[in-house]
Amino acid sequence: MTPKQSILIIEDEKSICSFIETTLTANGYKVQTASTGQKGLSIATSLCPDLILLDLGLPDMDGLDIIQKIRSWSSLPIIVISARTQEREKVNALDSGADDYITKPFGTSELLARIRTALRHYQHISDLKGSSAVPVYQYDGLTIDFDKRLVTLNGQTIHLTQIEYKLVTLLAQNSGKVLTYDYIINHIWGPYADNNNQILRVNMAHIRRKLEANPAEPNYIFTEIGVGYRMQESQS
Repeated sequence: MTPKQSILIIEDEKSICSFIETTLTANGYKVQTASTGQKGLSIATSLCPDLILLDLGLPDMDGLDIIQKIRSWSSLPIIVISARTQEREKVNALDSGADDYITKPFGTSELLARIRTALRHYQHISDLKGSSAVPVYQYDGLTIDFDKRLVTLNGQTIHLTQIEYKLVTLLAQNSGKVLTYDYIINHIWGPYADNNNQILRVNMAHIRRKLEANPAEPNYIFTEIGVGYRMQESQS
């Protein structure tokens, strides 16, 4: 029998915590809960869950501190669930190491989909670290062969500039995950680059014109307004 995947909920609102716990249990997950940051950290270090759902507004410590503490020893998926709706809050959480961010209130289907995506992404990265095989990104006719540095769309080669290829590759290797503007700029242009997003937006517009049938309604690369970009999860 395949062991159940375990999820730790760190949330101080009892009604929300109970709702999430019931939902996850009904969908085959093993659930642990904590109403404070300290208890959550204790459970995380002792039980090493497969994923953490984390509220930022806890009574004893800020959720961003919890993310940073966990990131000092583990890369396990962390999805923030918070009533904080400001874009800066989302960016701070993602830059601190969160894998995703869901704003309250949220639906059951969205929550379960985000959890599945985060778990698959984590497993994919883990598999790559333990394998010599070179991965290939594939989704709906778009293929990126990282070994050959080749991008094709419905069998036709897509010609990208060096910067455009680096951007597409970075997003594809983190498909399903939101990458903030600052994260992308730092990885493509370096830590001393101007944090003005204009150069990133211009390059992304060029990429979309080459990849998307309708750049205004993208199929592959989505904008998380005010936060960053997310590439459709790979099917390979």
